[in-house]
Amino acid sequence: MFEIAREALGVLHEGGALGVVVVTGVHGSTPRAPGSAMAVTSDGRAIGAISGGCIESEAYELALARLADPAPVRATLGGEGDLLRPGLACGGAVDVLAFHAGPGDRRIVQALEASLEDGEVTLELPGGHRLTRPRAPRLVIVGAVDFAPALAAAGRALGYRVIVVDPRPVFATPERLPAAHEVHVAWPDRFLRDLAIEESTVICVLTHDDRVDVPALAVALASPAGYVGAMGSRVTHERRLERLRESGVGDDALAGLRSPIGLDLGGSSPAETAIAILAEVIADRTGASGRPLRETRGAIHRR
Repeated sequence: MFEIAREALGVLHEGGALGVVVVTGVHGSTPRAPGSAMAVTSDGRAIGAISGGCIESEAYELALARLADPAPVRATLGGEGDLLRPGLACGGAVDVLAFHAGPGDRRIVQALEASLEDGEVTLELPGGHRLTRPRAPRLVIVGAVDFAPALAAAGRALGYRVIVVDPRPVFATPERLPAAHEVHVAWPDRFLRDLAIEESTVICVLTHDDRVDVPALAVALASPAGYVGAMGSRVTHERRLERLRESGVGDDALAGLRSPIGLDLGGSSPAETAIAILAEVIADRTGASGRPLRETRGAIHRR
């Protein structure tokens, strides 16, 4: 539901109404998680999706009907039912709640407005169902280098609160990093010491300059950050390990350093590099292998 907040609010703020379908539960293999939503406007425009295509028509009709009949409806879409009935190609099923939302539904409007920020948000839906979105995790990019804008944009698209820190004021500017939520001119090691780093925090060091990298990585590797990566060649990596050991960082901490940063996807442009980095971040967080799906077994969609 929160993923369609901006478009949904645009309709509600203009006095319009929406028929909404929200996924409340999943069974088997499904492409979308609980909380995914589709909304339909009074002129028939669809916002969002709940299945990636397989049962969107059925969900659309459910949402559209709520504009004429506001009573909430629960349903299960997909599964192995009638061959003539729409179903998920992956064989799973989703439980959904369909309801009416109007500009006078203050709890819904306020929750959607709050979801445009980065804090934790809870939305009470009709029938007592509750959706909670946790506070956005942080992606800290050390170094306002040429790869930073692309990484900031990709990280923001994945729901991170993006923070860039660099000691050089000529490079660390909001104009050069429009996708970043925060841009700080500061020595990264000092900045990281003052930051409340959590397990969900991702720290990517892009400067490949020992004067910046080594102190920043020493702080990052001693923190609870779930991912710490550093850009640079294999030669740079070996030199950096030597400098980190000289600064007192032990081998156990160094084992947690992802360097050279990213998965081997073969790309080299800033955008391609950003994808390679965040692909490793996702795989590291989920415990996935990073191998092609055709070479793996078991569920494709991890919850």
